[in-house]
Amino acid sequence: MAEHLSQSELDYPFKLLEYFNGFRVSKVIFSACELGVFDLLLKAQEPISAQHVAQELSCSEDGMERLMDALVGIEILEVETKDGTALYSSSDVANLYLAKGSGKSLHDMIIYQSQTIYPLEGKNQNEKTFGLPSEDIFKALYRSEEEMLKFMGLMNSSWVLDGHDIVTAFNLSGFQKIVDLGGCTGALAREMAKAWPSSSVTVLDLPQVVETAQKHFPQEDDAVEFQSGDFFSDEIPPADLYVLARIIHDWPEEKCVTLLKKIHDSCRPGGGVLLVEALLFENRRGPVTAQIFSLNMLVQTEGRERPPSEYTRILEKTGFHNVQVCRTGKCYDTILATR
Repeated sequence: MAEHLSQSELDYPFKLLEYFNGFRVSKVIFSACELGVFDLLLKAQEPISAQHVAQELSCSEDGMERLMDALVGIEILEVETKDGTALYSSSDVANLYLAKGSGKSLHDMIIYQSQTIYPLEGKNQNEKTFGLPSEDIFKALYRSEEEMLKFMGLMNSSWVLDGHDIVTAFNLSGFQKIVDLGGCTGALAREMAKAWPSSSVTVLDLPQVVETAQKHFPQEDDAVEFQSGDFFSDEIPPADLYVLARIIHDWPEEKCVTLLKKIHDSCRPGGGVLLVEALLFENRRGPVTAQIFSLNMLVQTEGRERPPSEYTRILEKTGFHNVQVCRTGKCYDTILATR
């Protein structure tokens, strides 16, 4: 049964107006990150004025004051008045997730959203934006080292939030050799290695990705190995478990089927595949984050987000069975299927 709106919501569309202005809220956060506002506030370790921030960042004082007031309004910054001067400080959330210097920083994710996703919205994918057809999405993402680092930073940030929950959603201790196909920087693979230390974990990705990962995202005493290869065109190394994290949603079903059949043929007996995706509800009513991701797939790739039933059907079509679904309660969920 549909819920009825209160009379006040019918008299004035508060929620709709909130959604209408959502892109402006996003851009406020994006702009503050790009300017370095949160890093400066974290470094200051005490409330400072908008004028001081503007001088340090070579910005307009009036514009900076308005930006910081907006951040206060959306409860990302805090403000106090002393001797008639507004002094600003970061919230704990801003210090933890928005300052680049934090160990849990989502700065790279925000830069990618701002500089790559934001310009794509409302356009016909990469063809209009980058002059490349949708099937060449990764040529656009990897068209320069700078652009590659933006995308890899996004992927790295994703697993800062969701990685541990993903790799512990199922008991994976029985899988001795794990290969993360398209594992990018190795961030999720490292979470896997930490959670299941008796397993060996390998990242397979394109040569330029592996080279960039090892150059810009090195880890001391790294338990993860890297191997160069294209999982569509090259041979896939044998393993007990293959991880496909945010891979299947990039492609139309026929290409997904081709890849999963290839994985099935390479999978050792008793092995399996672990899909990591943002799962839609079967009733089409959410989650909103997954629905927005699916719209993004429309403008940036050939793919889409799917509900569990569609992933189950595709997996069974390619020879996998015993499909199990785990919703983590965060952005990304997991599906485990065995050969």
